[in-house]
Amino acid sequence: MGEYGIQRERMVRELEARGVSDPRVLDAMRQVPRHLFVGPPFVAQAYGSFSLPTEADQTLSQPYVVGRTTELLELDAEHVVLEVGSGTGYQTAILARLCRWVFGMERVPSLVSASIERLRDLKVDNVKIQAFDGTLGWSENAPFDRILVTASVRRVPPPLLEQLSSKGRLLLPEGNRTSQRLVLYTRAGRRFERHVGEEAAFVPLIGRHGWSS
Repeated sequence: MGEYGIQRERMVRELEARGVSDPRVLDAMRQVPRHLFVGPPFVAQAYGSFSLPTEADQTLSQPYVVGRTTELLELDAEHVVLEVGSGTGYQTAILARLCRWVFGMERVPSLVSASIERLRDLKVDNVKIQAFDGTLGWSENAPFDRILVTASVRRVPPPLLEQLSSKGRLLLPEGNRTSQRLVLYTRAGRRFERHVGEEAAFVPLIGRHGWSS
């Protein structure tokens, strides 16, 4: 199994202990090499139960947050997913194992370039990532069966709701700049149901329908 395989298995057991139960999500996290998505100073800490810094004052979410948010999306193999705030590409790789296609958006161009290279090296070929304002969504590829936003907003960006398919699910952290709650929107035709979940703490989502800076 190797050193990193042992660490990934330990990480998955910790996720199960904390309540992540979807076997497909757990298996994806068992397979994706998280240590390849962090900077050299943090490789030894890649499988710890905490977030890690990346460039441009961004963070790689702790494994529990990645597992929990992925689980809440309730993905299936035919879904098309929009990921806003794709960062280093780690959660992108997890999502790609669970659905048909992932469109990632990230405002930091250097993160986009690096994540594309990592995913290419891992032969993840059902992903497309661009550097753009994620609060505007990606209308040319809409509608999306699932939308995941991995940075915080005061309120859901209207373009993301508009780009959600009928019966789609949109998950994002809503609140202020220091604390939020995970909020799940589900669409039924023109109606949206809003469910407020657990507490969260994400970096702010910068953009036209997010934070200004």
